[in-house]
Amino acid sequence: MHFIAPAWLWLLVLVAALLVAYVLLQLRRTKYVARFSNLELLGSVAPRRPGWRRHLTFALLLAGLTVLTVGVAQPTAAVRVPRDRATVMLAVDVSLSMQATDVLPSRIDAAKAAGKKFVGLLPSRINLGLVAFGGNASVLVSPTVDRAPVEAAIKGLKLQESTAIGEAIFTSLQAITVFGQATTAKGDKPPPARIVLLSDGTNTVGRPVSAAVDAAKKAGVQVSTIAFGTDNGTVTYQGDTIPVPADKQALQQIADDTGGTFHTAASVQELEQVYQNIGQQIGYTTKQRDVSWRYMAVGLLVLLAAAGTSMLWSGRLV
Repeated sequence: MHFIAPAWLWLLVLVAALLVAYVLLQLRRTKYVARFSNLELLGSVAPRRPGWRRHLTFALLLAGLTVLTVGVAQPTAAVRVPRDRATVMLAVDVSLSMQATDVLPSRIDAAKAAGKKFVGLLPSRINLGLVAFGGNASVLVSPTVDRAPVEAAIKGLKLQESTAIGEAIFTSLQAITVFGQATTAKGDKPPPARIVLLSDGTNTVGRPVSAAVDAAKKAGVQVSTIAFGTDNGTVTYQGDTIPVPADKQALQQIADDTGGTFHTAASVQELEQVYQNIGQQIGYTTKQRDVSWRYMAVGLLVLLAAAGTSMLWSGRLV
């Protein structure tokens, strides 16, 4: 916890002094009664004082003053708040291996269904673009807050031969750069950006992934990857059955190297959950906010409780 005005915390010394004075007063009163009173006579004629009740009232008073003092010092706490703006490029693998049916009805159809849900759950203030990659990579939709063209482009995804993961990252970075230059005022920083890359295979054509990762790091863009499919996926190509397991290790390395997050999904339900988690990460950020009102409210309630117990048990406030 941090404080905007920590100097006010010195008032806690006064609260501690009140506690010490109260304890000394109670000890002194006990000794005085024991020395100068006939305890048997006093017990028969004097009403009992609300001993523990009196102490509880004072304890509530001290607690209330303590909490109020902390509130005056203006404590801050980490709070999740919506991002004002951000850019996300969704890169979807459309290589032939995505026709595998280990994820029903097929990997590509499941990816389309989950991708549409991702478009819907991403906060409306976030700019979203779409890149499809197979033997090459192309921007189907430049970053925009309009979700309709992204949904339409996802619906129309077509399969291609080969897998160009490196090109997908380079193409996404180019789209982010162009969008940032076009929408950022001179002297301002471009909006934060993230690439969300879904694939089930290994880079087979185009520029190497290592070069793309270096470019992403230089641009300060994290790449979150999703390994989609199971280890048992197969496709039939020219009469041959070819195993197409998801390359989890390669995709995790991309995420680790760029500071992004790595996820696995072996079903459409898991993919939807991954997209939801990523959407929450992208759509919100953590900031320190003044939460003194919480302490002021609690402190006031505790002081009211102290006043109430005093009135209830002794008929007075002190």
